[in-house]
Amino acid sequence: MADHAALCEVSCLHPHAVAQARAGQPGPADIEAASTLLKVIADPTRLKLLSALQGGELCVCDLSAVIGLSESAVSHQLRLLREQRIVTFRKQGRVAYYRLLDAHVAGLIGVVLDHVREPVPS
Repeated sequence: MADHAALCEVSCLHPHAVAQARAGQPGPADIEAASTLLKVIADPTRLKLLSALQGGELCVCDLSAVIGLSESAVSHQLRLLREQRIVTFRKQGRVAYYRLLDAHVAGLIGVVLDHVREPVPS
């Protein structure tokens, strides 16, 4: 059922506002890439991994212990995150240490978590 309070009561168009909004629209390739990125991040397991990496570098063993999944499952998820340029890693001997790729990723995860933790206005 539609929320009638959220609908305009009269049909009107604001040409300047529409033109401004259209001009600010990202291109199709940017929309597709951003949508794919958000879908990857939206997975609960991957979001747990990213949240754990907010505190800094962790190896696969550490990440496995933090989120309670096997190292194999964690490695699989990290591969997907690497493919989307969300995380990166460095090797030290035989250990791979993962971290968020850059400040954009850290900011995105932080903003999303801050938003869901906000009290709902009454």
